[in-house]
Amino acid sequence: MLGRLLGVSAVLCAIWSPLAAGPITGRASVIDGDTIEIHGMRIRLEGIDAPESRQTCTERETGEPIRCGQKAAFFLADMLGEHTVACIENGRDRYRRILAHCQVDGEDVGAAMVRAGWALAFVRYSREYEAQEVEAKASGTGVWATEFVAPWEWRAARRAK
Repeated sequence: MLGRLLGVSAVLCAIWSPLAAGPITGRASVIDGDTIEIHGMRIRLEGIDAPESRQTCTERETGEPIRCGQKAAFFLADMLGEHTVACIENGRDRYRRILAHCQVDGEDVGAAMVRAGWALAFVRYSREYEAQEVEAKASGTGVWATEFVAPWEWRAARRAK
């Protein structure tokens, strides 16, 4: 009898655990092009890397600087708007932010950012969004319409100074 009760308990725990965690949902505030906040929780969109807030790119035709980091954040803010965002946590990064895949109205937010050219596939950690990056590069959208430095290279150069 005790063995049967323990077996049932184990099954219930296995079923209940994933349900208890559930998605993080709510209206999101945009921190930058790859980080949002929901209910005070910082969430880093897993698998993408967007230009940093202060990062600029160069307009090909005129040579003028473009605040591509700011444009990435604005694009994300426009996409999320007043919608409910649902994120599934996949761990934490070294800054203790939640790493997650998020959706708004059934659309993968990371995929949309990369497809629009306002984020790159962060292939150091995931190859999930490579197809969207190929698509954005071919159509010359977002940063692909400019001369730019990959966000991870831009951060490395700033640290080296």
